[in-house]
Amino acid sequence: MRQDKYKALKLRLKGYSYNEILKLLGVPKSTLSEWFSRLELPEKARLRINNRVAKASFTGLIKKNKMQTHLAMQRASLIRKKAQKNIKRLSPNQLLLVGTALYWAEGYKKPIVKNGKERSYHPISLPNSDPFLVKIFLRFLKEILEIPASKINAGIRIFEHMSEEYALKYWMRITRLPKKNFTKSYYGISKSSQHKRPYNRLPYGTLQIRVNDTKKFHCIMGWIEGLSRIV
Repeated sequence: MRQDKYKALKLRLKGYSYNEILKLLGVPKSTLSEWFSRLELPEKARLRINNRVAKASFTGLIKKNKMQTHLAMQRASLIRKKAQKNIKRLSPNQLLLVGTALYWAEGYKKPIVKNGKERSYHPISLPNSDPFLVKIFLRFLKEILEIPASKINAGIRIFEHMSEEYALKYWMRITRLPKKNFTKSYYGISKSSQHKRPYNRLPYGTLQIRVNDTKKFHCIMGWIEGLSRIV
């Protein structure tokens, strides 16, 4: 028997794959298949080969999934970059519509009721944790409703693990409002949360923008009604 065939046989009986034998002895897989296609392998050898095949398949699947994920992320990035170019500087009319839609979705709209009676006054009030949404809404207040910065108040809702000073500095930078415009921060857990959400979900808490101007509030309500009639 050829020396290389003898060595290959010993390895095959130990459960070495054709790829492994090729790397060790340099014998082509086609030759190995010709030699050992009818070879009955011991149970231990079959288990070793099957385990290697399963491991290789699993590794290949992981690599494939990683590549597919990478490609999907690249596609998503390209789509987003292309979509970003569709958004230009907001015109006054567009800012009016965007601000109205934001208040329609996020702002407080229910009438104030005390002692069973509906009050005639109502502030503009919108809470949110998204800094970009807050910036757009502030532009809406200043440019469309012509509300001066001095009349815009802000309140921070923070949680027990947070630093009030840290959150305050953050929202002062985002809003460009002076410290005197910020009311006392409120510590609390929302009823919907009940400690179930990760503590770092809102690292700066939630900011509530508030303007005490009933006429401007009803102006927003009128715009919302106008929008509701054209859908």
